[in-house]
Amino acid sequence: MTGSTSAERALPLRERKKLRTRTALADAALRLFLERGYQETTVDDLVDAVEVSRRTFFRMYESKEDVALAAELELWDAYVAEVAGRDLHGPVLDFLRETLVAAIAGLGDDWDRRFLATRGLVARTPVLWDRSLLRSITVQTRLVTELETKLGIDSRDDVRLRLLGELSLAAWRCAAKNWISGRGYDGPPGRREKLGRWKGPGGSAELIRRVEDAFHAIPGSLTLTGP
Repeated sequence: MTGSTSAERALPLRERKKLRTRTALADAALRLFLERGYQETTVDDLVDAVEVSRRTFFRMYESKEDVALAAELELWDAYVAEVAGRDLHGPVLDFLRETLVAAIAGLGDDWDRRFLATRGLVARTPVLWDRSLLRSITVQTRLVTELETKLGIDSRDDVRLRLLGELSLAAWRCAAKNWISGRGYDGPPGRREKLGRWKGPGGSAELIRRVEDAFHAIPGSLTLTGP
C-alpha cells in the first residue's frame, strides 16, 4: 500500500475512504498484472482481491486499462492540478517545468517504484501502450485549456500554447526515458523483481533533476544547427 500525503490526510473521511479503495485497487492490479499477466487477469480478479463490487471498481476507474496505468494517471492529475492551482507569472515554459516538478514531488515515497513497474508492464502490453499514448494526448489538451484560461488566449488563434503543451510533454518523455534506462535493482534477483521492485537511481529526486535538465535543454535544441 502506498503512503498517504499530507494533502490526502486533510481530506474528509468519506474522500479518504474512497481514495484508500482506489489505491487498493491500483496496488492489487499492478501486483496481479505483474504476477499473472495483464490479459490473464480479469476485473473480477481485481475486485475479489480487494473485496469490492464491480460497480465500485467502475466508479473508481473507467476501465481495466486505466487501473493498470494508475501511477501515470496520478501524475497527470497532479500536474494539471498544479497548473490550475498556481498563478502564472513569467515565462510559461518555466511555469510548466515548476508545476511538473511540484507534481512529482508530491506523489509520495512509493510512487517511483509503482511508476517504473507500470512502464515495464506497458512496454510489453500493446493495449496499454496505446492507452498510455492516448492519455498523454489528453493531458496535453487539459494543460493547454488551463493555459488558455490563465492567459486569456485561444490556442486556435495562437499556436504557441499548443506548442508549449507539446514541449512540456516531450521534456517529460525524454526525462522519464533517460531515468528509466539508468535504473537499478534495490535487492537480489528473485520474486520481488516480478512484483515491480525496480527503482530509478536516486528515486523521484533524480527524476526531478532529469526533468529540469530536459526543460532547460529546450531553448538550445530550438537553435541547434548542423555543420
